[in-house]
Amino acid sequence: MFSKILIANRGEIAVRIIRACKEMGVSTVAVYSTADKEALHVSLADESVCIGPGPVAESYLNMNAILSAAIYTGADAVHPGYGLLSENDRFAELCEKCGITFVGPSADIIRRMGNKEEARRTMKAAGVPVIPGCDVVPTLEEAKREAEKIGFPLLCKARSGGGGRGIRLVHSMEELEGAFTTASKEAAAAFGDGGIYLEKYLTHTKHIEMQVLCDLYGGAVCLGERDCSMQRKNQKLIEESPSAAVDEITRAAMVDASLKAVAAVGYQNAGTIEYLMADDGQFYFMEMNTRLQVEHPVTEMVTGIDLVKWQIRIAAGAQLPFEQRDITLRGHAIECRINAENPYQGFRPSCGEISLLHVPGGPWVRFDSALYQGFVVSPFYDSLLGKLIVYAGTREEAVRKMQAALCELIIEGVDTCADFQTELLAAKEFVDGSYRTDFLTEGRI
Repeated sequence: MFSKILIANRGEIAVRIIRACKEMGVSTVAVYSTADKEALHVSLADESVCIGPGPVAESYLNMNAILSAAIYTGADAVHPGYGLLSENDRFAELCEKCGITFVGPSADIIRRMGNKEEARRTMKAAGVPVIPGCDVVPTLEEAKREAEKIGFPLLCKARSGGGGRGIRLVHSMEELEGAFTTASKEAAAAFGDGGIYLEKYLTHTKHIEMQVLCDLYGGAVCLGERDCSMQRKNQKLIEESPSAAVDEITRAAMVDASLKAVAAVGYQNAGTIEYLMADDGQFYFMEMNTRLQVEHPVTEMVTGIDLVKWQIRIAAGAQLPFEQRDITLRGHAIECRINAENPYQGFRPSCGEISLLHVPGGPWVRFDSALYQGFVVSPFYDSLLGKLIVYAGTREEAVRKMQAALCELIIEGVDTCADFQTELLAAKEFVDGSYRTDFLTEGRI
């Protein structure tokens, strides 16, 4: 086992990793920007190192500064969390060159799965269903030819990156030129790669993702699904496990496809395979996230498996002690993302000092956050304040528990989306589980 791990992240995920390390008896190093000097993860870690000013490009994305901090403090591993450098193959490669273990898959796997065009080809060859589409189209003329074959509506999608950037919906040939150009420019600016491919746009679908854990010796398990269909502009708002829309036959097929997928690339550590599922139960591979997901707690709740601890154990060389037949989903878990934004004013971001904080409690209620009273929410970073997670024996009970927890949550000093989340939970389509990814675009709330 590692003696010391540097957490190359901030906010709630940095706190989550530090807590796991403390329970495992592993020392921790926090890195922070000048804007995060008073952040919770800094005070919780055994050591801390300032790596630059507030903007992420000068601090949390500064690979040299982070690796220098790891070497200076004697850390033998780096945990990247999610976002930031977690899917950066160059960073994983540099960790390896410095003799520091990257808690995640190899740089080669990150590179291959980060290239969504290559990922599509790999999955198709492995027998995993993929959405109809084409390879990267280098010119607008070629894009037009492929669009005629695929049909409208379709998506222009960036080959690299994620988070909804570099994606444009196209309804007609007249819209293609503008969408193709803007998607490519956005992707180039965000990911340094303007490559775009086309994919059939599937409407009225469920967004289902499957969590996998793979050790270094070929052992692999799929920990069931998460329903991430409640979205706004490709950003998830509510996640739950299991999905009310996935029956046992479909779940078994998705588990089988996911295990084929990880075998095809020799995957190691924790990862998530994302699918779109049509009303008839047919599902299609979208992409693989080679990192921990924001919504990982709902899987932990229904399986009893601590994903962060297993990420660390696998990176340290541990073998999975369980097989697929040992994995059982029990009860139901829901997560609501609590963001610093005002949904009633165009989701306007909010920042400022937290003047009052009350966190809901009770059995099976969890709030993963780095907030404390007096903490200043900075404009430099993602708007996620925390994740409210509940667990109950049935979905109906879990919905009621979440509604009660949201009512009890008090965050004053900044605007939050908590009241909006309460409205979503009360919507008929959420209550009966029939909501799809287009729920908010259809203006039902």
